[in-house]
Amino acid sequence: MGKKAKKETESRCKEPFEPLPVEGKTPETVVLLLSSQEEDILVKACEAIYTFAEKGDDNKFYLLGLGALEPLCKLISNNNRLVRRNAVMALGIMATNGEVKSALKKKDVIPSIIDKLSLEEDTVVHEFATLCLASLSVDFVCKVQIFDNKGLPPLIQLLSSPDPDVKNNSLEIIFNLVQDQKSRRAVHESGGIPPLLELLNNTDFSDLHAGTLQVVANCLSDSESLQLIHKDGGLKRLMEFVLTPNTPAIQSNAVKCITRVAHSSENRKLLHEQNVEKVLVELLSVADISVQTATCQAVSVMSFHLASKDSFRDLGGIPAVVQLLNNESLVLKEAAAQALSYLTQSNQLNMFAVYEAGGHEVLVQQLNGSGLRTLANSAATLGNMAAQEVIRCSILSLGAVKALVEPLNSTDTQLLVNTTRCLAVLTCDTEARAELQSAGGLHPLVNLLRSYHKEVLHNACWAISVCASDGPAAVEMCTFGALEMLQEINQSVNRRSRFSELAMISLLNSNLSAKYSLTSHLASTDLICDGFYDTGKARAGQRILTLEEMSKQPVNEHRPIIAVNTAAEETVETEERQSNASETDTSSKAERRTPRKKKEEDKQKD
Repeated sequence: MGKKAKKETESRCKEPFEPLPVEGKTPETVVLLLSSQEEDILVKACEAIYTFAEKGDDNKFYLLGLGALEPLCKLISNNNRLVRRNAVMALGIMATNGEVKSALKKKDVIPSIIDKLSLEEDTVVHEFATLCLASLSVDFVCKVQIFDNKGLPPLIQLLSSPDPDVKNNSLEIIFNLVQDQKSRRAVHESGGIPPLLELLNNTDFSDLHAGTLQVVANCLSDSESLQLIHKDGGLKRLMEFVLTPNTPAIQSNAVKCITRVAHSSENRKLLHEQNVEKVLVELLSVADISVQTATCQAVSVMSFHLASKDSFRDLGGIPAVVQLLNNESLVLKEAAAQALSYLTQSNQLNMFAVYEAGGHEVLVQQLNGSGLRTLANSAATLGNMAAQEVIRCSILSLGAVKALVEPLNSTDTQLLVNTTRCLAVLTCDTEARAELQSAGGLHPLVNLLRSYHKEVLHNACWAISVCASDGPAAVEMCTFGALEMLQEINQSVNRRSRFSELAMISLLNSNLSAKYSLTSHLASTDLICDGFYDTGKARAGQRILTLEEMSKQPVNEHRPIIAVNTAAEETVETEERQSNASETDTSSKAERRTPRKKKEEDKQKD
């Protein structure tokens, strides 16, 4: 009887329980349920996790602290389709949190997520798997893992998904990946360009165009990939898309795409062969500031290609850019001025094209009260154009020199580079040099000799060497310490240049008193005239005082100062005889001697 009862008990244990309703009212309970062996419970638990996490970042972080991440990473590969789907949903929504993303990076979960991109999975799985990868792909290590685990091909396939969220997430991941050249090449080899270009021509997905253009721009920046795309007709389709009437935001992004492509010299040549200049000139007339600004930026980059400069001029692009200088938008003004600076660089015909369009007048106006970049670009363009005498005279008549004085006090490097270069070209004229001196421009110009920026220093030296052609300007710059600073610069291995040496030579040639004091000799071509004086050998770094400054100092009987003043010679000698004057001329506190007397006294000193 005992054995029979035992068998009945064993039989009853094999019978299953009736289904029990399981309700988890706290996150802690639900997370525990993720370890269940019951598929029905797992489905409900994953769904509850997703619902809770969707409510906000705090909930996602709380679930992370409860340990929900580990079981979810396993459940996304569960054999049950419904469990797998809900687990991917929960993991994808949680991955949008920064802390969760950091924790996921430490787990080897990317291969499992990539498996979920298979076309056998449903659209919901694709959406949240790509959402998870989009969050992770911002990290460099994760990008490498996605690439190494063959993530690009399925992502490219999903660009043709009927679900816009799947398309958008896939685009975002691909965009992050193609920052690397290896991935850009892989996109092309995996057939990624045709579906990308197809998205650009599908009006139903206009909200994806901006992201698509960013991906295409990165792919096209690789010259080898661009050549292959061009063979497939992809570049022509892109050009057509740029001209197709569309929303301004998309059209400006398309132009930015071309700009990105044009940063390579090989690509600029190919774009020129596709008549990109014609497309850009047409876009300059589009009545939208964002499109016009992007187009001016594209013109700037394309202008590095010499043939493109001529094309823009021949197509009437220069007057169109000049017209944009009058726009109220500061951003557009800046872009237009920059485009003109590149168009006129080493291109005489373009200089005259800007001049004939009245561009120099607007550019001079923009030297007053404009933004730093607009001011810098305007100065650069005027500096280019001033190389032509006719244009330079016109620029000077508009008061450009005076307008360039204030920018010399700026701390903006590019503005200083362009301003000093412009002044160096403009002050080739005597009147311009006098105007710069009277406007108080010499002092801030000399102060730039303290700059440690190579180009600023070079241009400042260049401008000083030009201004030193006039004796009064040279003397004034010496009073501001130009000679001492140039001596220091020319003794420096890092700061010395042919510009600083030229500035030193120019200053000394126009200030013979300083030259004789520093070098103890004059050349046969150096003609002494009234105003020359000799105070003896100057020490290195010592500032050489002017005759007027020395006349205000107490008399030093042990150090005679010899000056040349032939016009006053007879008057001085008569006064000395009649008044029994002392050895020192109190009116100037410097001995005035003729060149003959100077020579005799030099012998006595020797």
